[in-house]
Amino acid sequence: MLLAKSRESKNLDKSYLKSIGYYSLFSLFSTRVSAQESASPSTSVSDFGTLLSISLSLFVVLALIFGLAYLMRRFTVTSSGNGQMKVVASMMAGAKERIMVLQVGDEQHLIGITPNNINHLSTLKAPLETQKPTSLPADGTFKDKLVEAMAARIKPEKKHD
Repeated sequence: MLLAKSRESKNLDKSYLKSIGYYSLFSLFSTRVSAQESASPSTSVSDFGTLLSISLSLFVVLALIFGLAYLMRRFTVTSSGNGQMKVVASMMAGAKERIMVLQVGDEQHLIGITPNNINHLSTLKAPLETQKPTSLPADGTFKDKLVEAMAARIKPEKKHD
C-alpha cells in the first residue's frame, strides 16, 4: 500500500512539473507572438512564398530519404561475417520464398527460405563453383563497391562485335 502511494506521489509531482513547464512555454510563446504581431502586421503564413518554401523543403527531405533507401537497396549494404560462411547462389522460388546455396567451410548446402522458417534441403555432392570478383578484394567494402559502380557509369565497357 505504501509503495502504491509513493508511486502516485511521484507521478503527481511529474505531472505538476509538466503542467508548469507547458504553462511557461505557452506564456513565452504567446508573448513572442504578440510582440511579432505588433512589429510586422503584414507577414502571414499563408503567403505563397512561405507555402512554396515549406513545400520545397518537404520535397527535398522526402527525396533524400527515398534516395538513400534506393542506394541501400542497390548496393545491399550488409555486414559480412568473418568469411566462414557465404552465399554461393540464390534464386527466388515465389513471392516470398527463396532457395539458396550456402558454403560452410568446404561443404555446400541447399536451403529453402520462407517467411516462417528455413529448411535444409540437401548437401551438394558436387559443389558449385564460386565466382571471385575480379576488381574487388574478397573483403570489399561499401566504398570499393561505390567507386566501382561510379566508374562503370562514367566509362561503360564497350563490347566489340
